[in-house]
Amino acid sequence: MPVIRSSAQPSISGQIKAGIYPTSQAERATFRTINGKRITEHQWDVYDFTKTIPRGQVSTYADVCRAVGGSPRSVGSALRNNPFAPCIPCHRVIASSLYIGGFVGEWGPDSKTKTQYHRKVAILKEEGVTFTEKGYLQEKERVWKENRKI
Repeated sequence: MPVIRSSAQPSISGQIKAGIYPTSQAERATFRTINGKRITEHQWDVYDFTKTIPRGQVSTYADVCRAVGGSPRSVGSALRNNPFAPCIPCHRVIASSLYIGGFVGEWGPDSKTKTQYHRKVAILKEEGVTFTEKGYLQEKERVWKENRKI
C-alpha cells in the first residue's frame, strides 16, 4: 500500500528543497534531517551566523566559532552536515589561512572525489570571490566579520 503524505505538511526533504529554514524554537525542536537526526543548538548557531555572511564575502571557521562558540572543527562539522544548503551558504566559510577550505566533507583539490574543491571555487567565483591557483583568497577585503569587513 503506498504511503500518503498530507499536503498540509511537506516532507522533510521537500521542506529543505523549498528553502524553508526553521527559525522558531518550536520548529527547531521538531525538525529532523533526512536521516531523522536532530540538529544541535551549536549547529543552529553556526547556521544562523553563516546565513548572515553576505554574497561576495567570506568568513573563516575561526571567526564563526568566535561568534557562536565551539571550535573551528565543530564549525566545520556543522557545515559539513548542513541540510539547508544553499539557503545556509556554507561555501562562504574558509580557513583562517585564507585557503578555500573544505566543502561537502572534502578538503583540497586532491581529496576523495577531486570535485568538491572545484565546485566551491566555482560557486564563490560566481559570487565575485576569487582564489589563487593554490587555493588562497585573492582579495583580503572579501573577508567579512559580523557587521563589518576587515
